[in-house]
Amino acid sequence: MAEFYQYPNELRDACRRGEFVQSTAAQTPGYEQANIIILPQEFADDFARYCELNPQACPLLSRSKPGDPSLPELGAGIDIRFDLPRYRVFEEGRHHGDYGDVSSFWRDDLVTFALGCSLSFEKALEDAGVNLRYFRTGEGCAAYRSTLATTPAGPFHGDMVVTFRAVPKDQVELSEETTLRYPLSHGGPVHMGSPAEIGIGSLRHNIDGIGCSDLRENELAVFWACGVTAIDAVQNAAPDLAITHAPAHMLVTDREAYRATP
Repeated sequence: MAEFYQYPNELRDACRRGEFVQSTAAQTPGYEQANIIILPQEFADDFARYCELNPQACPLLSRSKPGDPSLPELGAGIDIRFDLPRYRVFEEGRHHGDYGDVSSFWRDDLVTFALGCSLSFEKALEDAGVNLRYFRTGEGCAAYRSTLATTPAGPFHGDMVVTFRAVPKDQVELSEETTLRYPLSHGGPVHMGSPAEIGIGSLRHNIDGIGCSDLRENELAVFWACGVTAIDAVQNAAPDLAITHAPAHMLVTDREAYRATP
């Protein structure tokens, strides 16, 4: 049975001790979770521009100074080398491996970017009355590669990755209205209806096999932008070293999920 944490600092401490290694779905409800992209400084400005041009897929929460593993805007005492449950390391765009911490890869030229994540608004959906079947189990939503193009910047390019949620048909409008109020967590849906219309041939073929991917008769497939878009763009840029979160293994921050005024 999954262990659940209410407070972000407690979960980060558990990550740092190597005791929490699972998905952060449904953890620390109401707090911002963040996608993490760590790049050499020479790539940082182009990546920041990529985020600027694609704000729904890559909503930028914070950018570190080169070599600094802290993110003081997002939480006291954060050390990005240790505080995620799982990291993914790439060399020249190729997957090198997944790790529990990345201290052995750390360099003085590395810049950390924290991007908003749709896991941050799931508590708001539940509070609004949207029935997410998987939310209380900690299973999480599934992610897919779509054919929705992003705007390139320098070497960063690629199609949008999306998260899928099976929403009861009578709650689709409510889910859209609710998530539009969370622009730093990807905002409202990018597609509602047939997965094939955005290039997804089968819901069974989700990224890494993670998350709830079934659709029932009384439900509609609803898709939101996903921060794994940035991971794919980083692979396409192929820096000598890049570090990201492993999909669904996010940084949990001390910041409450940003809610725009209606």
